[in-house]
This record gives sequence, C-alpha cells and structure tokens, in this order.
Amino acid sequence: MHLTSHEKCSPVSGDRQAVLIVLAPAATCEVVLESLQLAGYQAIRASTRAGALALLAAQPFDLVILDTLMPDAHGLAGYRCLADGSAPVLFLTEPTSLDSLRPRLSLGTADYVLKPLRVPEIVARTRVLLHDRDAGRPEHAPHHSDLIMGDLVLNDATCQVWRGPRELGLSPSEYRLLRCLLVHPGQVLSKEQISRHVWGEERARTDNTIESLISRLRRKVDREAPPLIHTRKGFGYWLGPVDGVGSQ
Repeated sequence: MHLTSHEKCSPVSGDRQAVLIVLAPAATCEVVLESLQLAGYQAIRASTRAGALALLAAQPFDLVILDTLMPDAHGLAGYRCLADGSAPVLFLTEPTSLDSLRPRLSLGTADYVLKPLRVPEIVARTRVLLHDRDAGRPEHAPHHSDLIMGDLVLNDATCQVWRGPRELGLSPSEYRLLRCLLVHPGQVLSKEQISRHVWGEERARTDNTIESLISRLRRKVDREAPPLIHTRKGFGYWLGPVDGVGSQ
C-alpha cells in the first residue's frame, strides 16, 4: 500500500475527539496517527481486527477509520461489528471495492477515501464526519467543519456551497468535483483522477464529459469573483487563487 505524506496538513481543531484507526502496515498507520494527533484528535491505532474490537470494548470512539483490506477481516463482512452505526466510519478502500462498499455509505455517518491514500484527504474527511452540528448557526457562515478556500465555503453536512454570500446550487457531480479539488488545493488533477473521485471509475470518462463538467462548475464558482478553478494545459485542473502554484 502506498501513502503520500509529503503534503503539509493544515492544523485544525479536533476538540480531542477520539478516533480509532484500524490500518496496516504499521508504518502507514503511524503517518495517519501522527497527522490526526497534530490536527487535534485523540487518535489511537489498531493493526488487527481483534485489536480494534478490544479497544472498542474498552472505550467509546467518535470515529472509526477502517481499512477494508485488513488481512484478518476476510472482507467487509468481517468488520460489521466495527462499523455497527455507533460511530461514523471512514473507509480506506480500493476503487475495485466501491460497489460492495456503497450500501454502507450514508451522508454524515460514513464516507471513503480511495487508495493510494493521501494524508490531507484523510484529515479532511475526518473533519467533515466529525463536524459540529451547532443549532442555530447560519448555514453559510464559515465553521471549522467546513472545507474553505478564501470566500469559497463547502458544507459537507448539508451538501451546500457558497462563494461569499451567494449559494451556488451545484449538481451532485459538480459538488463531488469541487470537493475533490478543495481536498487537493493547488494540486493539478488529471482527468483520470477526476473521473475516479467523481464517478468512482478507474477509466476516465470522455474528454468532453470532464471538460463539460469543469466548464459548468467554473461558471458557477467563478461567475462573480476572481477565478479559483484553473487549467494546466495537457495535465489537468487545479483549485486555488491566481497566485497559487498549481504545479504538483
């Protein structure tokens, strides 16, 4: 398993919420553990299903981060007792496992990150799943659980997006594309990567499909403000201010 860890993770307040990481090998688990601890979470690791069960019996957790290919799990069925609905679950999975995983996914209680794993994306998805549902907060007000870039705010709890005071009204595909770009700020994403994140496919959609989706999203996001969505010709697309690098 390959895990990219060179990106700098922005510190966020985790309010010391307890996170159980069920992931192997040990080196990979260590990187994720340290990154979540740096982000303010009380992260604890388990490298086997049996170890995870023992930890869950000893204390409650606010979130379980779960590798779907642990050697002692024998598939997703072996983890039913870990993903029993008592806490949100973030699945770390291969693209080929998405079909069997989809019935377990529900807004606000389960999500997934595709391999090869990226530390900033794991931290971002953890933050979204552990969002604070404060009553009475204006829906468009920036909050520590939102994904934010400048005046662009994405609220994953309600699937709504604002650019300044303007709600964008994105389609599901546009929303997934924007979330993908926000989780990888300043990084050029190829059409193949976009296809995998938006539609869960290894093989890219046609160039026209990707370009049309980018064009629709750009019209909504950049309509009345400085552009955030950019093209690096021949390579892909990236999100950031005009002075961003966009060269990773």
